[in-house]
Amino acid sequence: MAAHQHDENCKKMFALLSEYLDMELPAEACKEMDSHITGCEPCATFTESLRKTIELCREYQPKELPGPIARDARQKLFEAYQKMLADRRS
Repeated sequence: MAAHQHDENCKKMFALLSEYLDMELPAEACKEMDSHITGCEPCATFTESLRKTIELCREYQPKELPGPIARDARQKLFEAYQKMLADRRS
């Protein structure tokens, strides 16, 4: 029974994780999340990994590609997309 409860708590935590990391949850829900994350190593690891990923995405500064390289990259992506769609239809 305890393992099942743990799984349900993890699922609940996962469903609220985005709001938790964006600090959009009510105080009581944040306390519950903090308590669960503190006591659940897999959820703590996942939460920290997601937090670092979000931070890296916010810090990312895209570089402008030279015209010919950008056009070539777009063309190759478009061709790959068309092939993927064609393969799905087959």
